Amino acid sequence: MLNRVYVEITNVCNLSCAFCPGTKRKGRFLSPEEFRVIAEKLRGHTRYLYFHVMGEPLLHPQLAALLDTAGALGFRVCLTTNGTLLPRQTATLLAAPSLHKVSVSLHSFEGNHGGDMTAYLRGVWDFCTAAGEWGVLCALRLWNEGGAAERNGEILRFFSTAIGRDVENLPRDAAGNRRLAPGLFLESAARFDWPSPDAPEGNVQFCHALRQQIAVLCDGTVVPCCLDGEGRMALGNLLRQELPGILNSPRARAMHEGFSRRTPSEDLCRRCGYAARFSK
Repeated sequence: MLNRVYVEITNVCNLSCAFCPGTKRKGRFLSPEEFRVIAEKLRGHTRYLYFHVMGEPLLHPQLAALLDTAGALGFRVCLTTNGTLLPRQTATLLAAPSLHKVSVSLHSFEGNHGGDMTAYLRGVWDFCTAAGEWGVLCALRLWNEGGAAERNGEILRFFSTAIGRDVENLPRDAAGNRRLAPGLFLESAARFDWPSPDAPEGNVQFCHALRQQIAVLCDGTVVPCCLDGEGRMALGNLLRQELPGILNSPRARAMHEGFSRRTPSEDLCRRCGYAARFSK
């Protein structure tokens, strides 16, 4: 049983963020029919579907239908968004019993200067306040420590005012996160470099890919993790194949065994800045 499966319902995004490499794949939206096929094949392999790889999931014109299908099949949905479309999609999201958690990448504003930061943060805060009343968890992400963090002060001041306490003085949990309100957390993490064939090899020995997670791109391609945004390590296609056969393919087995031996079999994995943290 996997802890989670990332399902990319679209690879289209409305922003161009400094920290995100984007994708060269053709823009695509997973149809409701395709999503049902994929979700049905994932039943029994995970309880949680994460709407996230590349793209902005709140752009999907049939988001409500996808959430309904996920709920009907017994899944809980976690969704990652840049937050700009939350005001527009609040009603859709909170009408979905399957919605478990929404993570907002606040650091997306680093690469999108010129927007109204206060209006953006107000929209995020209003959504999180409403979501909390419905029992939906929210995580506000500042995953940019060690990178460009010039707007973090403005963000922290806004939320300090919103909760009536200095956010920076709040206690952190073991993961470094701070609780702003019931079910609402501010996550801080170091900036990381996405895996790339052009990146230098690092001290990567282990990863949770294929053990705790896999990802399915919006054309059905199965990849080992949510950072393979170009599908370079394709293992199969869930629209045409069954998951056990995909995970038992020679390439998938070699990857799993390579991580067990602390010698990753894939060149791209050895060039992943995120996986390097598992070897510290």
